Amino acid sequence: MIPRIDQTSPLQSLYLSFIDRLRAHGFQGDLSPDYATRTVLATDNSIYQVLPQGVIYPKNAADIVMLTKLSQLPEFTGIVLSPRGGGTGTNGQSLTDGLVVDTSKHMNQILEINAEERWVRVQCGVVKDQLNAAIKPYGLFFAPELSTSNRATIGGMINTDASGQGSCRYGKTRDHVLELKTVLLDGSEWTSKAINDDELAQLCSRKDRVGQIHTLIDNIQRDHAELIAAKFPKLNRCLTGYDLAHIRDEQGRFNLNNILCGSEGTLGFIVEAKINLLQIPKYSALINVNYRDFNAALRDATQLMKAEPTSIETVDSKVLNLAMKDIVWHSVAEFFPEPASGEKIQGINLVEYTAHDEAELNAAVKKFTDQLDAEAQQGASVRISYSVAWGNESVNKIWGMRKKAVGLLGNAAGEARPIPFVEDTAVPPENLADFIFEFRQLLDENNLAYGMFGHVDAGVLHVRPAIDMKDPEQEKLVRFISDRVAELTHKYNGLLWGEHGKGVRSEYAPKFFGELYPQLQRIKAVFDPHNQLNPGKIATPAPHLELLKIDGVTTRGQLDRKIPVQVWEGYSEGMHCNGNGLCYNWNPNDAMCPSWKGTRDRVHSPKGRASLMREWLKQMSERGVNPLVESKNIKHSSFVLSLPSRIINTIGKRNGEYDFSHEVHNSMMGCLACKSCAGQCPIKVDVPEFRSKFLELYYSRYLRPLKDYFIGGLEYMIPTLARVPWLYNAAMKPKFMQRMLAKVAGMVDSPLLTGINLQTALNNLGVQWATLENINGLSAEQKSKAVIFVQDAFTTYFETPVVLDSLKLLKALGFVPLVAPFKPNGKPLQVHGFLKAFAKAADANATLLNGLASSGIPLVGLDPAMTLAYRGEYQKLLGAHAPKVLLIQEWLAAQKDRLTEKKESFRSGDYSLLAHCTEKTNAVSSVKDWQQVFALLGQSLKVIETGCCGMSGTYGHEAANVETSKKIYQLSWSNVVNNPANSGKLTATGYSCRSQTKRIDKVTLPHPLQILLAQQK
Repeated sequence: MIPRIDQTSPLQSLYLSFIDRLRAHGFQGDLSPDYATRTVLATDNSIYQVLPQGVIYPKNAADIVMLTKLSQLPEFTGIVLSPRGGGTGTNGQSLTDGLVVDTSKHMNQILEINAEERWVRVQCGVVKDQLNAAIKPYGLFFAPELSTSNRATIGGMINTDASGQGSCRYGKTRDHVLELKTVLLDGSEWTSKAINDDELAQLCSRKDRVGQIHTLIDNIQRDHAELIAAKFPKLNRCLTGYDLAHIRDEQGRFNLNNILCGSEGTLGFIVEAKINLLQIPKYSALINVNYRDFNAALRDATQLMKAEPTSIETVDSKVLNLAMKDIVWHSVAEFFPEPASGEKIQGINLVEYTAHDEAELNAAVKKFTDQLDAEAQQGASVRISYSVAWGNESVNKIWGMRKKAVGLLGNAAGEARPIPFVEDTAVPPENLADFIFEFRQLLDENNLAYGMFGHVDAGVLHVRPAIDMKDPEQEKLVRFISDRVAELTHKYNGLLWGEHGKGVRSEYAPKFFGELYPQLQRIKAVFDPHNQLNPGKIATPAPHLELLKIDGVTTRGQLDRKIPVQVWEGYSEGMHCNGNGLCYNWNPNDAMCPSWKGTRDRVHSPKGRASLMREWLKQMSERGVNPLVESKNIKHSSFVLSLPSRIINTIGKRNGEYDFSHEVHNSMMGCLACKSCAGQCPIKVDVPEFRSKFLELYYSRYLRPLKDYFIGGLEYMIPTLARVPWLYNAAMKPKFMQRMLAKVAGMVDSPLLTGINLQTALNNLGVQWATLENINGLSAEQKSKAVIFVQDAFTTYFETPVVLDSLKLLKALGFVPLVAPFKPNGKPLQVHGFLKAFAKAADANATLLNGLASSGIPLVGLDPAMTLAYRGEYQKLLGAHAPKVLLIQEWLAAQKDRLTEKKESFRSGDYSLLAHCTEKTNAVSSVKDWQQVFALLGQSLKVIETGCCGMSGTYGHEAANVETSKKIYQLSWSNVVNNPANSGKLTATGYSCRSQTKRIDKVTLPHPLQILLAQQK
């Protein structure tokens, strides 16, 4: 039995008092001092981990005004506040040991769109892709392009002055900022914009904080203009944070926004922004130029820039090879054909052209490719080959692959993983190849592997050395490499921080700024005299206060190394999360992650759960407990003998006894176990896998709810109940029984049995059971057309017509279907942490199915979640003993000739597919298989992009999850299902998805095979 984790890291009394005072003053947002939330927000996408004292989610600007005013009271000037947006920073920008102020949860509204004047006003928590989706109908977009655009907030972009692909054409974030509304630390609100000298003079005459700020910054600009001009490098990625060189804009106007942009939350809380928009180019093309040498790709970029493309991005072979192993490759593989020469690609330049006129685009691309062809014929080219992708849709797919590069590098094999700490250097593009040559030489001399990608047109390359931060000796390399790279950037007239802000790396600021650094300190002091806003970053308000140091802040590796290697490896599916935050994807039509989208609580995300699991394992290790050993002990313990202690512990839980395991349990129970994280996360974090391990251990100490036994045992009970369906249905139908089940068993809206006797129905269809006797009785011709249908409890007993219609269609197509005898699959057991019972069920089922497979007849399954368990959970448990069961569309798509022969037997039709989350994230090509099957039979099948339906197995039937389940459904499925244009056209592959539409919208969606059956002439 695991121990109770009754003590963690307590809150300091000062912060408890501050939070209590906020609550008493009517703070409208959320105040979260719990250890789970603090743990989850202790990390970002950097190597650091800093535990905050609490997390605050303001509801509006008034909450932030209250927060700042309270912090200026004499008793609270020791309070530290750090703004946070998407939390995707690579240098610890939003990490703090004070209070995190997360504006993304509530302050995420688009306030005003002015399409005529091409500007928009937004709250700081709006996500970039959210904004672009809203303004796309107007033909507009917000230009700075980020790899994290589906979770990066506008406030975060402003605070880091973010830029990315295409910055040579579109500039940085601050180039698009028109106005900023900032809450200053004294509680005053100020809207800043470019102003003329008369307006500036009026502001400087004010005696308040606003007047002091404008007076000081104006004086700095006037007194140090020559030194500023000499000190600041002339780069596309000019300095971020307190940008003295742009206090005056190109028109000579004073613009405070250029100080605030890139200030990383050290000067105030930016709550709203008015930003300008650009027209979306109507036409685009991307030329993928391949190289036999990465250095040649870098050197060639300067030459390619002469052709004036919109942008040039580069990726090395390491990133490319990792992409090929990821879900994203299915969408872009056609654009990266193997070179005819057979040479190995070591680098790629992605050269983009955009235009509002198609002829203009075609001419530019032709001129460029003609030049490539001519140089190739001359035999002097360093390039191997090239390919062209035409159209916005194709181009966006490739940029989607490039965007995943950051996360993909984190999925490199081994414990030494590419990490960010020197990964956004910027040098003049003409110096880039020489700079990178020396950079690579430095890494090679220290035997470090690395991955590279970035914006070669802007002289920015993201270089991530692979280091195992759990190894103290390897950790020392962070200091060694950082110091030398800083020297290299000076040598090549560049910056150490060219794109991703300073954060913990601010320690290099005094050296770079030299005699100008005290001016930065003066700016910090006038905004933040008590050093309360994100202290230690960019500048301090006084000479005696120090900046943070790169080796003076706790790293994740220092904490992770407390987890024994054996335990780390035993929970590897959750240990390598690098915080890139792809699971915070804003898009409601993307499968990842439904619990995050439904709650907007970072505790209920794959990153959050992985963070909690690492902390929980560390806490257990500090108490001398090995969870792997405990798991083995549980499997050999007596349920009855352990019952008294579990009852006592549960009573303690109900009486309020603290246990950090309860917080972890709360997070895990919010997971839908849809497996989208396992398929879409670039690191392949698999929450359902480590969740099941945690639940097994948690319930060795506490009593399980009754619903778990009901769900886990359903596959075993259902065959017996199906013999008396009237009895089961009579118990489930009445309202009073439903209320009692909800209250006692925690289950709602339980499905009803169909009452169809499968044996009788199979006899009527002339379909045999898949027994060795029946298989041996097949003729050679019959056997060549045979397929074994593997049952799952849900479709067999709750949707029997779907099973029968599928068998009818298979027969109509000329196949000989046989039905495997039913045995529990065990997936519900695995999901709920009954790992001993799951192992037993899986072994028995695998033995049966492997015996049938030995006949040479393929096995197929109908429900995606249950069928994919054979290549997921079964594979991890049984290895080579796991049976090979195909999704039915995977098998059908391979029967091309036979389906083509039957095409004339079907009427044509147009339909739309709603695919199951597990299917489209863990068996990506299988969705296209459905389209191929439909096409072979004369049908058109469009795939509608949706997120999760919110049911996911039994999740939506659990009383505690009902509201979240329905909210998730409303995010994307509801609009599609209720759209009149889709009436009679929709089909869904998942049993749980069809159950959800029936429950919420009273709409019965057919399975794809039922559609095909109905289309028979």
